[in-house]
Amino acid sequence: MGSTGAAAGKCVLLGKITRPHGIRGEVKIHSYSGQPENFLGYREILVSFEGQDEPIPYRVEQSRVQGKLAVLRLAGCDSRAEAEALAGREIWLRRSDFPEPAEDEYYLADLEDKEAVSTDGLNLGRITGIMDTAAHPILIVTGRGREYLVPVHKGVVAGFDEKQVVLRLPPGLVEMNDH
Repeated sequence: MGSTGAAAGKCVLLGKITRPHGIRGEVKIHSYSGQPENFLGYREILVSFEGQDEPIPYRVEQSRVQGKLAVLRLAGCDSRAEAEALAGREIWLRRSDFPEPAEDEYYLADLEDKEAVSTDGLNLGRITGIMDTAAHPILIVTGRGREYLVPVHKGVVAGFDEKQVVLRLPPGLVEMNDH
């Protein structure tokens, strides 16, 4: 998942419109989180278009899960041709529209632009991005003249605050990147 600045605040990448569904303008959505049910609660999504600085808002009229995909009916998208024009577009949500996480939970997007420090106090640099992979997300940390790719799985994020993220690094990660 990545993020972008939008006029209404920070936006978080959620997924991608894969193709139309049926003839009435519905679209199928691949959720990058692997949880298409998350789309059931959204009243509005943002769709990015080439040449546009900011994603365009679409009101969600209906939503349901079909297999591993979400199926959405968007206001103003009333035909298969209109739905086909949206295929391949990325879907975003304003960060302010997310429910607040529990005290010991976090959204990956909230870790971006913070300093990354290992549990033994080594400052690795700044978290500059998040890469989505089939296995698990990867934090991209840039600093010390290098780029570190830190796999995010349970227990890697040892703590965080407004300025920094403390990471429990896999053995050998720093040494592998220092050579």
